[in-house]
Amino acid sequence: MHLLPRAGLLAALLILAGCATLPPGPRDPRDPFERFNRSMYRFNSTADRALLRPVGRAWRATVPVPVRHGLSNFTDNLAYPRTIINDFLQGKAADGGRDFTRLIVNTICGLGLFDPATAAGLERHNEDFGQTLGKWGVPSGPYLVLPLLGPATVRDTPTKIVDDYMDVRHYLSSGTARWGLWVARNAELRAQLLDADAVLARTFDPYAFVRNAWLQRRDYEVHDGNVSGKGGNADAPPDEEVPPPD
Repeated sequence: MHLLPRAGLLAALLILAGCATLPPGPRDPRDPFERFNRSMYRFNSTADRALLRPVGRAWRATVPVPVRHGLSNFTDNLAYPRTIINDFLQGKAADGGRDFTRLIVNTICGLGLFDPATAAGLERHNEDFGQTLGKWGVPSGPYLVLPLLGPATVRDTPTKIVDDYMDVRHYLSSGTARWGLWVARNAELRAQLLDADAVLARTFDPYAFVRNAWLQRRDYEVHDGNVSGKGGNADAPPDEEVPPPD
């Protein structure tokens, strides 16, 4: 019975992808799936306007700032083993040790709700398995927009499952608690992005703006800030020129 709604959704997405039109001009070599991606971007934007943006506005308007910060710290703390594990997988033993200490300090001294580790000089890092594969030399592959999940690459898409198993929330026995934390985390993330909506609305091509910004940021994350500034292509050798995006 559950397969019918999923099949219907998949069929609708495929039809939407087939109807997408591309703007004039040269294509970005990082985005060979642009027709499909633009359709998914349009689908995600519609879902955002209908649901996610109103939720973010309601969350920011009704939940006090200290509570928002506490919940954000709590969910970040539960997800922090992902960073620690990927530190060590990438050979960053020193960062792994500091991030483990940060987790212990915030869990014991901050009760998971506060961030005394930052005040103590233990800065927060953000590592995931997609970055680890990039460190190991796995090519990023084409840019890909996922339904509801947003920007990714072919390399990063399956790593989302691996990252989920590194998050403590995955192992909570209570489905109510697990989904409640998921809703709180994503409502807070959307609330934090509300101020960026006006900037995106003023861009000539919001899809291209998001794509280029996301790929540049991903390149920065994979290479720990040591980027060449050549269009956010994580696979480009240091002395190879990358064709500029549209």
